[in-house]
Amino acid sequence: MQVLVVLAVALVAFFGVALVSRAALRTFAPAHQKPTFRDMPLTASFGIAVILIYVLVAVFAPLLAPFKESEVVGAQYLPWAAPYYLGTDKLGRDMLTRLIYGARNTVGIAFATTALAFTVGSILGIWAALVGGWLDQWLSRFVDALMAIPALIFSLLLLTIFGTSVLSLILVIASVDATRVYRLARSVAQGIVVMDYIEAARLRGEGKWRLIRREILPNAMAPLVAEFGLRFCFVFLSISALSFLGLGIKPPTADWGSMVRENATLITFGDITPLLPAGAIALLTVAVNFVVDWQLHRASGLKE
Repeated sequence: MQVLVVLAVALVAFFGVALVSRAALRTFAPAHQKPTFRDMPLTASFGIAVILIYVLVAVFAPLLAPFKESEVVGAQYLPWAAPYYLGTDKLGRDMLTRLIYGARNTVGIAFATTALAFTVGSILGIWAALVGGWLDQWLSRFVDALMAIPALIFSLLLLTIFGTSVLSLILVIASVDATRVYRLARSVAQGIVVMDYIEAARLRGEGKWRLIRREILPNAMAPLVAEFGLRFCFVFLSISALSFLGLGIKPPTADWGSMVRENATLITFGDITPLLPAGAIALLTVAVNFVVDWQLHRASGLKE
């Protein structure tokens, strides 16, 4: 019975957030964008609302958190009660505060990592497709060799060698994920570089960077944007997994993956506190996928 009540509340919350979000987007969007938001599905509006909430929480974490990020405020594993509304962890730190700061650290590092991987992978992929020849072959075979190694094992190996600082974490995961972006960007660009307008631009004497910036990139943007959302989810989950294993974001920095590991003992006592950071990870992943699905549907030109 309790499960049915929880599911009913979750369903009502989903539709409520989705409807309010879609109404707000239709009201405040620029005139030329209103038709787009008028036809958007409820799942996409829900995803946009959730992403916006996460961004606001990450940006205003110091104002929203009741305590400092690493401040010990009470005894270990205090129950949910004021002023510790989600209890305390194994060191006596406020869980609500850690959850709020985790949005800034986990999501921020995941976004920076995805942006770096995407910049490097897409530029190299498009450049290889445009130039071709030995450069394309050398880069593609190198990427194939890296992709043959399981991503998590490769990340664990590199982090063991270079350390587990935030900079090392970003560079290692970006290097691993850039290979996936490279393959997609190269594949999309290979279908574009054979078009007549690319040949016409070459005959006009346009350089390679201008071809990439003015001709190829705008026409490859739709699948690349969708891939950015999916790649963000994978990076986000990878960072959380590494933190859970103890090789991600280092304490005392708040991170959702390490929060699950540090408080996992509570699950054996029927306390759902360790599931809160796990739920935050899952909710953001689902929200991003909702928006990505909507963008892919729009880019495909298909109609309901």
